[in-house]
Amino acid sequence: MGQDSSRAPLREFRDRDLALKASSAIRKAAAGLQGPVKIMDFCGTHEWTITHYGLRSLMPDNVELVAGPGCPVCVTPGYYVEAAVRLAMDGIRIFTYGDSYRLQGPPETDLPKSLEEARSRGGRVEVVYSVLDAVRMAREDGEESVFLAVGFETTAPATLAPIRAGDAPDNLRFINVHRLTPPITRYVLETHPEAPIRGIIAPGHVSAITGAKAWAFIPEEYGIPTVVAGFEPIDVLLAILEILRQVREGKARLVNEYSRVVSWDGNLEAQRLMGETCDVVDAGWRGIGFVPASGLAFKGEFRRYDALEAYGIPELTPEAWERDLPPGCRCAEVTLGMARPTDCPMFLRACTPESPYGPCMVSSEGTCAIWAKFGGGGLAEEVGRELGVI
Repeated sequence: MGQDSSRAPLREFRDRDLALKASSAIRKAAAGLQGPVKIMDFCGTHEWTITHYGLRSLMPDNVELVAGPGCPVCVTPGYYVEAAVRLAMDGIRIFTYGDSYRLQGPPETDLPKSLEEARSRGGRVEVVYSVLDAVRMAREDGEESVFLAVGFETTAPATLAPIRAGDAPDNLRFINVHRLTPPITRYVLETHPEAPIRGIIAPGHVSAITGAKAWAFIPEEYGIPTVVAGFEPIDVLLAILEILRQVREGKARLVNEYSRVVSWDGNLEAQRLMGETCDVVDAGWRGIGFVPASGLAFKGEFRRYDALEAYGIPELTPEAWERDLPPGCRCAEVTLGMARPTDCPMFLRACTPESPYGPCMVSSEGTCAIWAKFGGGGLAEEVGRELGVI
């Protein structure tokens, strides 16, 4: 892939001349390939980079960049939001991250739709920057509290570290909605063959925990080129170029473009932490369904921190799972790379960043929210003209 990305100064990853060279090489690599060559990213930050910097405008006509299930807030079942809202309205303090604060529960409920609405109606809700804030506040005041823990492998170790270390006080429990990304990647590849993915840009943040090895199954089992990439524009362009070269060669392999951060084995201590505190279980994904071995559940002595068990709330099961999206919302199709945000009749009409209708418009990592802010021309066209490719 040319220059060793682990040694390049960070400023070079936004360099105009390098972007021009990468764009030209991409067009040459794609020439003559039967299209569309659909390349999926599995991280909301990758989608942000692609859309913010207008990278789609640099692609040849036969290369299509699509977003996958890279937003943990977007795929959090409304069931858990409803559980948190119910507890908040019962006087139990709920801690949550800012992205989860506005996430709505099931469409049909008599409760407030979100933790934001619950707070406006007198519910106990606190937005925190990290789980350590929740641990500190719960220890200091001794109030009965619950943390709505949402995220992928990147944030799971942060949630679990104070639990394993015994730093989390007994008055603080957790609604554990952490999800695992390799299983959802497998699910996408196996359940949607009608829209074949020909390249995968694997998530860099997640891979820092799991290691690049977590994605080896994609080229080995599915014959799909895969690149673990960083989040600067040149990172993503290099990943696309490598994927196209592999498609042209007809030889799929795993490449770690983000070697300045990601190792082959990943963060072994974080992996050990997750394994010691949680079992891997089948888990629900909003709008998608139950995905095998894609969730984490407290095990053994750590189950005392399970808020659902402590308050007698049943865990979500496949039998109880519902599609969980408001009528007309196409977030599930967007999340699975089967539709663009602009294909949804609600997009920037009934669903806006200021007043989100579906979950993909709530989080800053949601594809619809990203497209609403940066997509469909504007910066994309401006950057394309600057680089001389449109």
